[in-house]
Amino acid sequence: MRPHPHPQPDAVPAPAPVHEHVTDAVKAPDLIRLAPHTVLARFETLKVYAALGAVRTLLERGTITPGQTLVDSSSGIYALALAMACHRYGLRCHIVASTTVDATLRTQLEILGATVDRMPPSQDLRLDQERRVRRVRELLLSRPDMHWMRQYHDAIHYAGYREFADLVTAALPGPELTVVGAVGTGASTAGLVLPLRRRGVSVRLVGLQPFGSVTFGSDRFQDPEAIIAGIGSAIPFGNVRHELYDTLHWIDFRHATAGAVALLRDHAVFAGLSTGAAYLTAAWEAVRHPEQTYLVIGPDTGHRYTERAFARHREIPEARTLKPHQITDLADLVPPWSVMEWRRRRHGEETPS
Repeated sequence: MRPHPHPQPDAVPAPAPVHEHVTDAVKAPDLIRLAPHTVLARFETLKVYAALGAVRTLLERGTITPGQTLVDSSSGIYALALAMACHRYGLRCHIVASTTVDATLRTQLEILGATVDRMPPSQDLRLDQERRVRRVRELLLSRPDMHWMRQYHDAIHYAGYREFADLVTAALPGPELTVVGAVGTGASTAGLVLPLRRRGVSVRLVGLQPFGSVTFGSDRFQDPEAIIAGIGSAIPFGNVRHELYDTLHWIDFRHATAGAVALLRDHAVFAGLSTGAAYLTAAWEAVRHPEQTYLVIGPDTGHRYTERAFARHREIPEARTLKPHQITDLADLVPPWSVMEWRRRRHGEETPS
């Protein structure tokens, strides 16, 4: 358990901002120090930045108009973020989701006025994703007035993260920064790192992948418990820019859970499994590169993982006892945890330079 710091003298609090819409209140993260040089950006829903930025830009360009219906495929936090953005800007929302979408999320979407189109799930993640994308295409044929957001492929989803970059620049002004975050659709890490590097900040980007993802070549593996599939993909994503990443970690369900349990135990932070994977990774990286400041991206809370992950905390290994298998070639990739210096190579460049 982390020791509590000494209480500080009372100070006059700054006036709390009054927000016009809840998205303004929840879009920005809380910054929490985990170690002298490690800070967690803890989001309630990371993709509010992506959805708000994309919708606002499309409205400004005249690509969409108020009252129009936006459609996309998602069973996770993007679905909620898009529904909230539509609520804010007077748009309709249509989500194509798996039947496995949890009841809490589904209920929120329905009350927000979103249409939830639930597709039968498949044990094959590729088939599941392809089936939902096919359903979106069917909807567009019958409803040409709909606008497909294409969160996996449209770089417009980078736009909202410039605000996050501004926040990071102000809070962590040092010249050396390592960002540790899930690859996912690629939008959050690219949307943060690109503006920081353009401002001259030396940013090292460490990406996280599950086993079974096609994005960085682990699709020959299967992790039967991989409910962190949202950090990877069974189909290629156009928004992933491989040449931005310096280092890649592949982590299985149990190791990600070990990180999430340790984060709750050590710092009282209840966050999701991709945050747990990032916490585990950042601790290992910080030992090897202590000169860096670390920013750990925590995309969501731990609530939707309670039964399938946190409830099993007694059978999960201690995070501090875990370490990755260090590889130099994707052919040597092996579960449950591997790490490789990617060296900002482009997609398909399999041999390290």
